[in-house]
Amino acid sequence: MHETSKSIFAKLRDSRYATRYLVGDGIDIGAGHDSLALYGEFFPLMRSCRSWDMPDGDAQYLASVPNATFDFVHSAHCLEHLVDPVLALHHWLRTLKPGGHLVCIVPDEDLYEQGVFPSTFNSDHKWTFTMAKKWSWSPVSVSLLDLLGSLREQAQVLKLERLDATFRHRIHELTPQARVDQTATPVGECGIEFILQKLAP
Repeated sequence: MHETSKSIFAKLRDSRYATRYLVGDGIDIGAGHDSLALYGEFFPLMRSCRSWDMPDGDAQYLASVPNATFDFVHSAHCLEHLVDPVLALHHWLRTLKPGGHLVCIVPDEDLYEQGVFPSTFNSDHKWTFTMAKKWSWSPVSVSLLDLLGSLREQAQVLKLERLDATFRHRIHELTPQARVDQTATPVGECGIEFILQKLAP
């Protein structure tokens, strides 16, 4: 819940978001009630940010959005809900202008699902994500190093980071219920962020 809002603090500490990544006209895919557009005043070079959610159409295809429309694409905790995340990223990149940035956050499978799939915290999750592991307990695990590597003809990877600064690894000491959805708290992050820059044709 409110994963975009939680990510704002880190974005404000890194000047690249305000000066490079979130500049110009963009779209926030799967924005819901927590759109990046609500924080536009923190990113003064952001001219506009369109919110896209289910009433606008399938986020996997963005069918009504022409090629090379946006300077940036943002999405927080949406990709795991889509049938084909690889196809989705191809279409998200399709809507970017050359040189534009894609900023995406997905849940980390170990921090969020915590060893159980189908997910007990969100039954609509179709995939789990990890940066890279030798072995995963999840039958639908996606290695982001492999996935992002498959996009090398379209984009270069600028950043790949686990977002766990506010994940409480010792919460089981405070509650008898060891498995807790920490994203349901006001501060808990259990994600992985990656940033891509679209290559020129």
